[in-house]
Amino acid sequence: MTSAPHLPAPEPGRIKAVCLDIDDTLLDNAASSRLGLRALIGNDAAWPVWRHTTEEHYARYVAGELDFERMCRERTRAFFAAFGERLTEEEAAAREDYRMTAMQAAWRLFDDALPCLEWMRASGLQLAVITNAPGAYQRLKISRTGLAGSFDSMLISGELGVAKPDPRIFHAACAALDAAPHEVVHVGDRLDTDALGATDAGLHGVWLNRNGTEHAPPPGVSMITSLAELPELLVCELPFAPIPVRGGGTGSAVPGPREADGLGALAH
Repeated sequence: MTSAPHLPAPEPGRIKAVCLDIDDTLLDNAASSRLGLRALIGNDAAWPVWRHTTEEHYARYVAGELDFERMCRERTRAFFAAFGERLTEEEAAAREDYRMTAMQAAWRLFDDALPCLEWMRASGLQLAVITNAPGAYQRLKISRTGLAGSFDSMLISGELGVAKPDPRIFHAACAALDAAPHEVVHVGDRLDTDALGATDAGLHGVWLNRNGTEHAPPPGVSMITSLAELPELLVCELPFAPIPVRGGGTGSAVPGPREADGLGALAH
């Protein structure tokens, strides 16, 4: 396991809190999902097809077109249909249940997750989760991986009715943490949904690019390739970074009246 870094805490009065995505940020969701596919069909050679099918169907869930259970079943049916096998609703449900059980048994945190969380907690930072998923499902995942007591707040799209990159979920996290957007960092593996979404909402967006294969991030977004790099970023760079605002320039990024509307309800 990666050891906790020995760095001073972030400068008081600047960064107060850090929000984190769960899947493929703290938890190696791709690895567990791949193992679930292997259990389902005996190998993971069709992983690219499964991943593409998942992206399409999960986008429909996030958009509110499907509930989570139906999304899972339809994703499984679409996957097998791509290879010429037509499943009934019952067959799809049975296969999805089998795959889900195998995947959940394989849930594991990345080695750099706990040391980073421990350092941030010891540094006095508040911690929150911002995740696009059903509430019960994510809370089960958080509990089974030993993270249940790690966060001051959990913002889960399935419970709030709003999902990343909508600025309202980021502002709800800030309200729950009693922090202004420019005092909060959000870290996630998705450049568009996490890093850019957070930056557009006035937070400090950090892209966790574990593969390190993509181009450099756009202006206003920081990039790390491991959570082991986050403490140094918080100590050495972000506390002194200019605060981005819409329209260019720097200043205090706070939600306007329309963006702030309804945040109190979302934060509880």
